[in-house]
Amino acid sequence: MTTPAWLSALLGVSSLSEGTTFELGGQPFTVRDGIPRSQVLISAAQAQTSDTFGYKWQKRDTFESPASLARMRGWLIERYGDIANAPWLAEHGDQPLLIDAGCGAGMSAIELFGAVLPRLRYLGVDVSAAADVARKRFEERGLPGAFLQADISDPPLPEGTVDLIFSEGVLHHTNSTEKAFLSLARLLKPGGRFLFYVYRRKGPVREFTDDYIRERLQAMPPEEAWRAMEPLTSLGVALGELDAELDVPEPIELLGIPAGRISVQRLFYWHVAKAFYRPDLTFDEMNHINFDWYVPTNAHRQSPEEVRAWCTAAGLTIEREVVEDAGITVIARKA
Repeated sequence: MTTPAWLSALLGVSSLSEGTTFELGGQPFTVRDGIPRSQVLISAAQAQTSDTFGYKWQKRDTFESPASLARMRGWLIERYGDIANAPWLAEHGDQPLLIDAGCGAGMSAIELFGAVLPRLRYLGVDVSAAADVARKRFEERGLPGAFLQADISDPPLPEGTVDLIFSEGVLHHTNSTEKAFLSLARLLKPGGRFLFYVYRRKGPVREFTDDYIRERLQAMPPEEAWRAMEPLTSLGVALGELDAELDVPEPIELLGIPAGRISVQRLFYWHVAKAFYRPDLTFDEMNHINFDWYVPTNAHRQSPEEVRAWCTAAGLTIEREVVEDAGITVIARKA
């Protein structure tokens, strides 16, 4: 994949040939394997998070099956709507600039934007080596795009130059969800849109369990942490295959558990520990989802009220908001 000419213009550099070094937003960059990469040191927590996701996204067999991609595509469209056919997309003119902030392997952008990606100037930004995986996946599909390895909390791009920002499940994996959000929002042009998803705070038992497991996994290298997740994934499968339901007779407000009929697996999943289960996915695909949740050091959870306040502070008007047990999805427009 050749680096598109528009990226040089956006970054304000004359050449992005292999080995080129330049400064951008006060950060030194070097082009290696076709991707400009920031040379700025990051925090220990962010380095661990970077290593975790670099490892996870290179395990392509754990997320690329038709069933896994269809699950992701359906979930994205359920939350954001059919972006490829959204009437507002035309407001951004021909070839709008889309920043995929925390692109990972590019999976979410490919599945959500789909057929309109060739009409966009797509720039995938990721702090980890996942940027290389995303570049390869775009190449394999014949999709145009450019990539940048940098920290989205300190995006080295000019303010007011971006039409669309997409950040699917990434802002909470930075040192500060709010800081990353506000730093990215400054890049938007007037009328630009920010599409994002962040984790929502859960009930007290689940919050305790999440923090306890995450702390236990921090000292492990990614390969060991992957194996450490497997027994919990096995329990999720066993609970799912049990195929049993129960009635919670009345709300248990002390634990944040609502009344109603629920499967045993989902009761455990939402209120005790995340142990994902779907019968059409492989064991490794389910372990990938659990690993994604538990292993990164940075995995902050927010309330809807906090997210709304951040949008107001950034001068964004919320056009679409979907609040679920898992998280908060927003499409917001800059005034």
